[in-house]
Amino acid sequence: MSSFKEIIGKGNVLVDFHATWCGPCHSLAPILQEYAKENSGKVKVIKIDIDKNQALAAQLGIQGVPTMILYKGGSQVWRKSGVLPKHMLEAELAPFVD
Repeated sequence: MSSFKEIIGKGNVLVDFHATWCGPCHSLAPILQEYAKENSGKVKVIKIDIDKNQALAAQLGIQGVPTMILYKGGSQVWRKSGVLPKHMLEAELAPFVD
């Protein structure tokens, strides 16, 4: 298993911090799936369950779910909590994803 730093260190990585009990997280999942499919090769989308990765969530200051963080070459460039419609997600991420 790769470490978190290795995963976010390569290219554009959108991390979805979620929980199985979170209703809004379930609403966001298909939006992120579609976004990932349409932007394949430009951005990698990964999901991290905060209940299974509590130390990482605490280290990153994840207060609520869903929280999405975009990393570019290992550095955080964008962060948002809550559910966004796909068109808003695309608009917000467009400046960072080339």
